[in-house]
Amino acid sequence: QVQLVESGGGLVQAGGSLRLSCAASGRAFSRYAVGWFRQAPGKEREFVATINWSGGITAYANSVKGRFTISRDNTKNTVYLQMNTLKPEDTAVYYCAAGDLHTVVPGPYYSWGQGTQVTVSS
Repeated sequence: QVQLVESGGGLVQAGGSLRLSCAASGRAFSRYAVGWFRQAPGKEREFVATINWSGGITAYANSVKGRFTISRDNTKNTVYLQMNTLKPEDTAVYYCAAGDLHTVVPGPYYSWGQGTQVTVSS
């Protein structure tokens, strides 16, 4: 399996931008789909974005569509989440996860990172 480490979180003002990275170690990272999920205090984990193994297929939650962009560089074993026009409601711990399918539900992903905190102030 693949091991994942997120980075790039932090504190930003509303309207600002952050880029999250999900660095993978282990075998054959380019085989895996990768999803980003987030969890705010007191709320369930929710889907943010996903990308297939080649980067040719992506999907986004309606709440982030047009503001967030998921991409990957398989030569660097890294998936990115560019987050623009951030809102206070984007505040959450962001997790990346790897699996066989680029699905919007967390169940099929079997490798998860430890998460990175994103805080957006108003």
